[in-house]
Amino acid sequence: MSIALHHARVRYGPLEALHGVTLVAPGPGLTVLLGRNGSGRTTALRALAGAVPLSGGTVVWDGADATRLSAYARARRGLCFVPERRAVLGSLTVRENLELATVKDGFAPALDAYPQLLPLLPRRAGTLSGGEQRMLALSRALLTRARVVLVDEPAQGMSPTVAARTYELLSDLDACVVVAEQRLPPGLRERPDRTTYVYELRRGAVVFSGEAAEVRHGPGDTAGTAGQPGADRTEPGPRSGRRRPNPSG
Repeated sequence: MSIALHHARVRYGPLEALHGVTLVAPGPGLTVLLGRNGSGRTTALRALAGAVPLSGGTVVWDGADATRLSAYARARRGLCFVPERRAVLGSLTVRENLELATVKDGFAPALDAYPQLLPLLPRRAGTLSGGEQRMLALSRALLTRARVVLVDEPAQGMSPTVAARTYELLSDLDACVVVAEQRLPPGLRERPDRTTYVYELRRGAVVFSGEAAEVRHGPGDTAGTAGQPGADRTEPGPRSGRRRPNPSG
């Protein structure tokens, strides 16, 4: 199980936002796209989802070329995309949002993941705080049991405790999970049971790829090893000799 961009280019009018980006997100597991605003991380996520077309390169999903698949077709095949904004249906209640995402067995698993939503069930989603809307959007993603889950800034507006819980949930999904963040979330370096892969993007290009454990601590850093020898690799892979993801799928 994997989803990948190979030499992907994306243009917004005369401006090119991605300059031949190659990245591989294996699954089950978590891959983090790091970068500041304007780095291309959100565009890379949207390209994987089919929300923006490629002007060059390919999207490869489980070894097959998925470049020409529409966003709708990718969703039908098991891809769930949670954008940073407008990720919930604001005119519907929390209960109705969850019911729309329920495949079977009801939406109890969503309330198990985020019990804070239980008293909010009758409220319209558009009246929720930013953090509450993120919980609702991610609960819907959990209910779909998708094979690929793409999330732009999953913990935005959440308290540190809820944010940590969110990343625990995402890391434990039996899916290929790709998230876009400005900084590496705390705790991902220390998980011995599952490897988290990291790509840092700057100005539409990959400047670092590796494991979360390789990312240096430091104020203002994203992937702090970028710019050091070996930090321009285009496939995530540990220096310790563990298995690297296969770019061909």
